[in-house]
Amino acid sequence: MAPDIPDDDLAGTRAALAPTLAAAAAVLPWLNKQRSPRFAAEINERWVRACRELDAAWSARPASGGGSVRQSVFALYGVALDSKDADCLALGEALASATDRLEDDQPSPHLIAAMSAAIECFDEAGGLEHEAFPQRARHFATRLQNAVEQPGNQQRSPLIDRLFASEVSERLTLMREALDALPPDAVMLKSEAAQIAEQAELIELYGVMDLARQLARQIDGTTDLEQPATRTAIGHALDRLTAAIAALDAL
Repeated sequence: MAPDIPDDDLAGTRAALAPTLAAAAAVLPWLNKQRSPRFAAEINERWVRACRELDAAWSARPASGGGSVRQSVFALYGVALDSKDADCLALGEALASATDRLEDDQPSPHLIAAMSAAIECFDEAGGLEHEAFPQRARHFATRLQNAVEQPGNQQRSPLIDRLFASEVSERLTLMREALDALPPDAVMLKSEAAQIAEQAELIELYGVMDLARQLARQIDGTTDLEQPATRTAIGHALDRLTAAIAALDAL
């Protein structure tokens, strides 16, 4: 049987713990308190929907042209205006400016990369209420504006480009074999596309990066590559990537 603790010791222990217990009790209400929404639910729902539509339009851009992207960007800008939020407005204006530059004969790879990154980042369920939204909005507004105002004009290394093209050509051959296999190897296709995108970004081949990312996004856990229409769509994406690599190799 444990010995009794003297009353004096208990009193001393309680006195020593009192400040800690009081501090913990004061913090508990804050832990349970949810952050108040910054925006009306209707505004946030419209923002999330507009971002998803923009992501879909951007993914379909190589096949459908830029018209749907412009329409989606200005729909998003309309939500930004209604939000009356400075960060939303700055992001909307930057996206609109970048969209105008996309109509150039040869839009900057930096511009395409900035658009891809921004659109992908904001296509998420939290929308305007995501805790990191203000910081992300400011970051991408600045990045887009820089891409608009300072098109990339660095001299490239033809040797590095040709080495990259040679390696990717081999990868594309393996990817076509994976697509033609029975059953098609979706994991391999997605992995290879993601690796091509990553390598292209490292050497600032943002157009190739964009095409590879689009291909990777077409394949997920629910993609049935045994469906003829799906395989055809993946094949067309591989064709676009192959054409981009062929053009690079010819430089």
